[in-house]
Amino acid sequence: MERGLTYPSGPPPEPGQAIKVAPGVLWMRLPLPLSLNHINVYALADGEGWTLVDTGLKTGASQAGWDAALAGPLAGKTIKRVICTHMHPDHIGLAGWLCARFNAPLLMSRLEYVTGRMLLVDTGRPAPDEGAVFYRAAGWNDEQIARWRTGYGGFGKAVAAMPSAYLRLAENDVMRVGDDDWRVVIGEGHSPEHVCLWRERDGVFLAGDQILPRISSNVSVWPTEPEGDPLGEWLRSLAALKTRLPEDLFVLPSHGEPFYGVTTRLEALIRGHETALKRLERTLKAPCRAVDVFSALFARPVGDEVLSMATGEAIAHLNYLAREGRARRNRDEAGVDWWTLTEASQ
Repeated sequence: MERGLTYPSGPPPEPGQAIKVAPGVLWMRLPLPLSLNHINVYALADGEGWTLVDTGLKTGASQAGWDAALAGPLAGKTIKRVICTHMHPDHIGLAGWLCARFNAPLLMSRLEYVTGRMLLVDTGRPAPDEGAVFYRAAGWNDEQIARWRTGYGGFGKAVAAMPSAYLRLAENDVMRVGDDDWRVVIGEGHSPEHVCLWRERDGVFLAGDQILPRISSNVSVWPTEPEGDPLGEWLRSLAALKTRLPEDLFVLPSHGEPFYGVTTRLEALIRGHETALKRLERTLKAPCRAVDVFSALFARPVGDEVLSMATGEAIAHLNYLAREGRARRNRDEAGVDWWTLTEASQ
């Protein structure tokens, strides 16, 4: 548990239940069939109905959780809007299902909506050769690449068909929900254009995955943008939030429990990546592939179930060092990238 953080809301709600964590804000929780076993979703009082924030995966358990919540703590009232903080499946999985059920609009940032729609189109398609090149360069073997090909395009298995239109949320938009104004704050790095919502009158902040209390969100490079710099975007975004957000903010995250101590947590997230980069630089005194640097970045062994996320995060750190002029890569005749420190970093 991060020192300096306090958790005033008590034990989390069971699926189908809700806890009032702030005026007009209900905290609910849905199960995930993953090592990260839950997602927090929120309902905002909106006149005679509710605005929902995030939706869970497209699973029977999540649908049952929503059915129980709608009949119970949401009191059978209509859903007026569905907001998704970003396009990861645990956040948008049931957005289309809920929007269709209540004829409610979907609100997202542009890049998150477009990326989610793009990934749905990829569902069921053969794995692209560019992806195999990407993972070969990272140091994957033939068996690992074959497993990736077999599992490719599974986004739509966890995400219901998204609405064909949406309402855009952009930085500093102010959205009226019931009697309250919520300001849109955009984060980057974990996803392209992550939406957070800030009720400035009483300092309530719906953080999504941008600020989590106990874990750091995955920050990865993917085959679609192999030379991207999401870690640079993430660090700049965290620094901007640290400057902008007041210390007494009440943070409502997508995983973990609502907490106070936002400045402490942002500093810890930044410090964690800076420390990892220093360990990575020590590792790169000898040439390494991306798969060789896992021990410098992660506290536990990397198994097949998280190999793609670990590889993406390793490449994010390596790309960041390259952008900073602190590391370089050379691709050998087998298509494998070997990373080393530059002379300036030695």
